[in-house]
Amino acid sequence: MRVAILASGNGTNFEALARQFTTGEIPGDLVLLFCNHPDAPVMKRAARLHVPAKAWTVKECGGKEAYEQRLLTLLQDYQVDFVILAGYLRVVGPTILNAYPHSIVNLHPALLPHYKGLHAIERAFADFQAGKIHQTGVTVHFIDDQLDHGENIAQRVVPIKSDDTAATLEARIHETEHQLFPQAVKEVLQQRMNKGEK
Repeated sequence: MRVAILASGNGTNFEALARQFTTGEIPGDLVLLFCNHPDAPVMKRAARLHVPAKAWTVKECGGKEAYEQRLLTLLQDYQVDFVILAGYLRVVGPTILNAYPHSIVNLHPALLPHYKGLHAIERAFADFQAGKIHQTGVTVHFIDDQLDHGENIAQRVVPIKSDDTAATLEARIHETEHQLFPQAVKEVLQQRMNKGEK
């Protein structure tokens, strides 16, 4: 099983996954990192971990359709079977979705279906301050053609503490992500390999 990770920013979840691919804790071969921000810190993490990395922007491709077609060609060139979104801050369009049905997983910093979209942690914390909720969490799910939608693979609750700030809550959510995401990816890939799927 040949795996690509798509990321946009700092890359802490990319690194958590990459280390477990390297040690064999997650089955399969991590063959590619793609980033839509060439200067993002995740590119340096990939270099340090010896993961091949490519990057380009939508703008330099002249639009989303050409960008996605170029990305699909890249994934095919690397013979990628499975795609992981680790902080990839773009909506995946039909060009990629149709090529990888039920083979793209995403991590979201909330208990879906709550707090879809951007700024999920900040919105959950604001609702906590307003007395509406007392917990949030993390979701790993397959993606489909709707935003932060698709079959859930794993969820974990993160309680919000009375002395939390948005920053301390975010730190605990990231800590939970770094535990849950590799575990969920491992289970999905193991199941596929056991069934002989790609």
